[in-house]
This record gives sequence, C-alpha cells and structure tokens, in this order.
Amino acid sequence: MDAAGAGAVRKIKVLGAWASPFVLRVRVALHLKGLEYEYVEVDLADKSELLLASNPVHKKVPVLLHGGMPVCESMLIVQYLDEAFSGAGPAFLPADPHDRAVARFWAAYVDNELLSSWLAVYAARTEEKAEAVTRTLAAVDVLEGALADAECSGGKGWFGGDGVGFVDIALGGFVPAIQASEPTTGLRIVDPDRTPRLAAWVERFCALDAARAAMPAVDTLVEMGKKRLAESEAGTTAAEEASK
Repeated sequence: MDAAGAGAVRKIKVLGAWASPFVLRVRVALHLKGLEYEYVEVDLADKSELLLASNPVHKKVPVLLHGGMPVCESMLIVQYLDEAFSGAGPAFLPADPHDRAVARFWAAYVDNELLSSWLAVYAARTEEKAEAVTRTLAAVDVLEGALADAECSGGKGWFGGDGVGFVDIALGGFVPAIQASEPTTGLRIVDPDRTPRLAAWVERFCALDAARAAMPAVDTLVEMGKKRLAESEAGTTAAEEASK
C-alpha cells in the first residue's frame, strides 16, 4: 500500500481557531488533497488538554493529528500532507530540488517579511506605524515581482505555475485578512493599481472550491479586528496616562 493508501485508513483531525490564517492554510491543503478530516475548534483563552498534550512546546494551533500522531506548525503540516498523501490531489512542492528550494524561500518570505511587518501595523505606536506600513507594502511589492518571475511562477497565474502550490497556500492563508485589512485599519494591502498580478491572484484564490470551503467570513474578521484595535488603543492610552 502506498503512502496515500496507508494514510487514508488513519483518521485526520485538525485543532484550530476559526480566524487563524495558519489554520486556514492547513484546511485549504486538506481540501485540495480531497481528504476528509475532523475539525476541532480550540478556545485559545482556555486551551484544551488535547492541544496542550499535542503541542506542548508552543501550545498553539494548528495541530494536525494523523492516526493520533501530532504534527505542528502550518507549513510543516502542509509539507507533511504533501508527502504522506502524495497520491492524492495536486503536489504542493515541485519534484526538482532547486524548484522546491525556491518555493520554500518564498513561503518563508511571506512569514518573515510580509507577516512580521504587517503585524507591526497593529502593534506599533503612531510614530512607528508609518514605518510598518511602508515595510508591509514593500514586501507586497516584492511578492508582486515574484508572481511575475519565471523562476518562481513561470510567469503564470499561480506561484506554483499552472496550479496551486506551496507558496500559494502560504500566502493564501492570509487572503481573508488581506480583504479585511482596509475596512479594519484603512490599509489596503493589495491594490489592483499597485499590484495587479496579486489582485488577480487574490480573486483566483477566493474562487477555489478548497478556499471557499475553509475561509472565515470577512465581515466577522472585520468586526473582530475593530474590537481588538479599540482595545489596543484604549490600553495604550491608559498606559500613557499612567506614565505622566
């Protein structure tokens, strides 16, 4: 029996939180592979014993349980699914070693450059926020160029070339947050005039059956984001008042 056949007889469970872009990555990958799984929503304010036992180091979601064995960290889970179920659905990583390295580089860029600067937009004080916005948009511009780069995408509609690949899943996890960003913070992450290829890519990603099956409602994300921003600003104001 091949890896896909062996894996199919073992139950798949995902521990997640509905708004997490990292959980979305895993769920999209599972849907792309056509794999059945049980989704377990975790209260991150009151973490379950199952989560703590499955990810004792970071105590975070997502966690994939395959036959009871845990795999942690979203892109490691995506790689695991690609290898454990190689006979199911599309391959996320290319066969060529150099092409695989390129895909891993750009997936890491999404987290190390785009995400890190984007998070700073929410966390930074007013005087630092402009710098965080500049760095975020600069990272988006680089990804726009990568989508046009023959080495990365072959100049086609997906980072994976003809179809969804590793980088598409990495960035795709943030698509709902990209859509919610402007109504929440006023920051348009992907602008059709500035980054037309990425804007078309977002629409293409949203049209995927696998994405529609897993994505949270953008309106709910906006509501949650505005609430968190209000709480953060109230906390900053209180701290500033206390320091006077």
